Amino acid sequence: MRLGGTVCFDHPDQFEERLVRSRFRAVTAPFSCATPREEICRYLDAAVRHDVLIAEVGVWRNPFDAREGAANLAYAKAQLRLADELGIPCCVNIVGTAGPAGWDSADRSNFTPEMYARIIASIREIIDDAAPRRAFYCIEPMPWMIPDDPDVYLQLLEDVDRRQFAVHMDFVNMINCPRRFLDAEGFIESCFRKLGPYIRSTHLKDSRMHPTELTTLLTECSPGEGALDFVRVLRILDRYLPPEAPVLLEHMSTFEEYGAAYAYVAAKAEEAGVGI
Repeated sequence: MRLGGTVCFDHPDQFEERLVRSRFRAVTAPFSCATPREEICRYLDAAVRHDVLIAEVGVWRNPFDAREGAANLAYAKAQLRLADELGIPCCVNIVGTAGPAGWDSADRSNFTPEMYARIIASIREIIDDAAPRRAFYCIEPMPWMIPDDPDVYLQLLEDVDRRQFAVHMDFVNMINCPRRFLDAEGFIESCFRKLGPYIRSTHLKDSRMHPTELTTLLTECSPGEGALDFVRVLRILDRYLPPEAPVLLEHMSTFEEYGAAYAYVAAKAEEAGVGI
């Protein structure tokens, strides 16, 4: 696998130096469809020079927002077109919500049949309008919206029924109850066994559960700060993913935090006998 993450930098001139120091072999795109083309070219050239895969372009906007939904849908299409033009394999978003609490929030409407139909229609519209040939539009699982389960994701793939729709894997986001947490590695293996052929990018982080707090409190955290057995997890990823598959650390805030997470996972990969 290609282990990497997000390169944190304050100015575009810092990107290449930080990229080299990070030791990452795959990164999230440090640009969007709004970035000047000459700046995008500089990022791409730096990645090529150091054999780093730009693995995914993010959308992270809610197509069902009451006021900004149309603009967010247009942005998703533009991001997918950019990914396809540049040969970036994954353009990733969450499905979104019609709830009022925030773009990625829990809401009782998230799981209704009406919302499911809207999700199918929005994904189809994004893919059909962008017409990608190389990039895939992918949905990141979430604890409280579709898809929250590997079988639900398989059904989503079938119902969307588009060749350029694929899977973004975030197994920690689907560890959303004590049963999954307490047999996390078994659940993670089931995710990759079922979805492995469709995965275009994977997020890597850790999970912890407060052992006595009622009711259940589950929190994501950096690798090594939770309960996941990363030797087992990395062996699962190595078994089901192609050798060049991107696996991206996420949700650290600083370059140093990403460096610590990378060092921890790299050590566990060596222990597991897994190449990164």
